[in-house]
Amino acid sequence: MTDVVSTDVVHLLLAVRKGKTLPPAYVDDRLVPLSIEEAYRIQDEVAQHLGPIVGWKVGAQTPSSEPFCAPIHASTLFSDGATVPHGLCRHLGVEAEIAYRFAQALPPRERDWTRDEVMDRIGTIHPVIEILDTRFETPGSQHKFLHTADQQSHGALIVGPGSAEWQKYNPVEEHVRLSINDETVVEHVGGNSAGDPLRLLVWLANHASRRNLGIDAGSIVTTGSTTGTIFVDHGARVSASFSDIGSVHTILA
Repeated sequence: MTDVVSTDVVHLLLAVRKGKTLPPAYVDDRLVPLSIEEAYRIQDEVAQHLGPIVGWKVGAQTPSSEPFCAPIHASTLFSDGATVPHGLCRHLGVEAEIAYRFAQALPPRERDWTRDEVMDRIGTIHPVIEILDTRFETPGSQHKFLHTADQQSHGALIVGPGSAEWQKYNPVEEHVRLSINDETVVEHVGGNSAGDPLRLLVWLANHASRRNLGIDAGSIVTTGSTTGTIFVDHGARVSASFSDIGSVHTILA
């Protein structure tokens, strides 16, 4: 992909976000990033226009596959019990997730961050709800690199209370329940396709370091869906609860 075409994708995503153009149903093949690296470059450029980065989303299709990620900005981060404004998201794909907040920064550096170093910088573990959205007409309708460029389809993140005793929890053995309007729609143990989410944090620390972004102290990192994605209507009341980690609630106006 040429720099000119990359710029076209940046302009398209920003124009949709600003309401200057309608979300496209189809994107010309010439605009599709040719690699995940190109998708991240577009993601980085778009992120410069979205305000402060206060967290990240990271996930993986399998326990051994290469993870993928996107930054999360202050404008889409909410606390437990918050009402997500009606105009923020067009689509409301609800997921129950487990997140970690870093107490210490992981700045860019020459050598890789080790697992022990990354673990030492974790402050708390949290139950969260992520809302999936898209700057395209339909979620999941485009090439995966376009969705990566589009902030990995992030819409909003609602963060529940944290626990500093994060090491005593085993995320893959957590019993999770996702409820919509007080009705349980998903309930099981585990469910994250990435397996152990801690490996994702190590990958992310080095991804952000190589991109000269780093991870700031206080950043929240959500580690992928444990429930799959459930699309709901505006006005829905959503609750995600984990047997040991706790629960989080939101209303989607």
